[in-house]
This record gives sequence, structure tokens and C-alpha cells, in this order.
Amino acid sequence: MFGIDTHRKVFLYSKPCDMRKGFNGLHGLVLNAMDMDVRCGDLFVFVSKDRNKAKILYWDTDGLVLFYKRLEKGTFKRPTARLDAPNSELTKEELFMILRGIDFEKTKKRMRYLPH
Repeated sequence: MFGIDTHRKVFLYSKPCDMRKGFNGLHGLVLNAMDMDVRCGDLFVFVSKDRNKAKILYWDTDGLVLFYKRLEKGTFKRPTARLDAPNSELTKEELFMILRGIDFEKTKKRMRYLPH
């Protein structure tokens, strides 16, 4: 997704975020509120109070990159089990489902068996 390395981790900021924040404001949230360093190369996801806007911040070897998505209808689904955590780690698949409007908490991963 977005041409980002597969070894990157994804962290969701726990509180609703003011979407007027840009590079510096979101970087400050990562440092101060999440107690992490954006230069590690992980993805940091921020969702607005009304849950119709999301921003993703990450460090791309020589600078910050910011992705922004605004929904025309509907809302982003936040993982309910992780609402009180200061930051929640997501899988890339969970992030993709959030961005695509899929409620991954109601989906089941089917067991796959390898042939002998």
C-alpha cells in the first residue's frame, strides 16, 4: 500500500485528532502523546472526531510524508477493543480495511491448511 515497505508497523492514535494539524502538529503528537519517534519509519494513523477524515504520517528516509483521506459519506470504523490505549498497533490489513470501510471486527479469518 502506498509503496511502503512491508516491514513497517502501523500505529493508531487513540484520541480524535484535529485535522487542521499538519506535519509539525502530527509529528508532535507522535513524539509527546504517543511517546514514539516518527523517524523509525512506522506509519502513524490519525482519525478526526467525526471519523470521516484520516491522516497517515510516516518518515520516508529523508522527510515526512502525509496521506489524507476524507469520506464523502460514512465514517471510518475504529477498533473498539483499543479505544483506551494511548496508541494501538494495527496490521496493514486492518489499516486497509479501515480505509476501505470494512468492519474487520465482524470478519473472521478462515483457517488455511497446507497440503502435506
